[in-house]
Amino acid sequence: MTTLLYTHPACLEHNTGFGHPECPARLTAILNVLKTSPFAALEWRDAPQATDEQLTRIHPLTYVERIFARIPRHGHYAIDGDTIVSPQSSEAARRAAGAVCAAVEAILNGEANNAFCAIRPPGHHAEPHQAMGFCLFGNAAIGAAHARTAGGLERVAIIDFDVHHGNGTQAALEHDPGYLYISTHQAHIYPGTGRRDERGAGNIVNIPLIANSGTADLRHVWQQDIEPALREFQPQLILISAGFDAHYLDPLAELNFNEDDYAWLTRQILAVAQDCCEGRVVSILEGGYNLPALAASVAAHVKALMEVHRAAQRSLIKSILERQKAKRNT
Repeated sequence: MTTLLYTHPACLEHNTGFGHPECPARLTAILNVLKTSPFAALEWRDAPQATDEQLTRIHPLTYVERIFARIPRHGHYAIDGDTIVSPQSSEAARRAAGAVCAAVEAILNGEANNAFCAIRPPGHHAEPHQAMGFCLFGNAAIGAAHARTAGGLERVAIIDFDVHHGNGTQAALEHDPGYLYISTHQAHIYPGTGRRDERGAGNIVNIPLIANSGTADLRHVWQQDIEPALREFQPQLILISAGFDAHYLDPLAELNFNEDDYAWLTRQILAVAQDCCEGRVVSILEGGYNLPALAASVAAHVKALMEVHRAAQRSLIKSILERQKAKRNT
């Protein structure tokens, strides 16, 4: 088995207008690096379109219909000052949410241990009744609900390391203790949510970091907050809201993570997943707005996802060789 990669050309057609940070070039930079030889073992799959049934596990049907009614036939439409849509945004948004649902199904069916969804628009700011922060639908929350409803799971965790708090994911899941939402984010920036005292039904773990926090701070909160909460919850599946805008080169915030930090954090999450849920992880692209930093960070993240399979293959080969040796010696 290998890591699955879900994406679709329609996600490149979501046009947010000149100068907008959440631009098609983000996804182009990611896909270009994932087409290089170190990632040859990735299994690329087309993202299907999410159904209304999948979307409405998080968003009311009236909201879904309202969003699609605002998609223009030509040009652009501003849902708010940050969230811009264009004629192809409808399909892109359905493909983004559909990628996550398809990845969840594939992982639960044993087709692979993990997957990365290279999609846009992102999702973690979209609240059940409100699009905002570049986001139309809550992709990660929709995937988590799909795992519970269609996959029959009881406990699903989402780890969100985007530099901005995922207010939409929190709002969608905070009243259901079958979900665990953990967010590391920069304090006192957009969207202004994510305080430590926002606990939901005891299933929300917010970890606001002060500006200029970096490697040492990330490792500290992993050991103090993230890993203990995950292991206590014992998830049957882990989703990652993988935003890479906490990188020190990103223009929209002031945290100081680097590619090695993303690789390290990914390995830590995978180690917990191996212990708790047979290694089942689905990662979902959120933010990241410096193109070279974004591409390098995604590369580090996906390499770490792929390492699990290489390690498993090496372990299997070693086991086979040891059995063969023991058989010859008897």
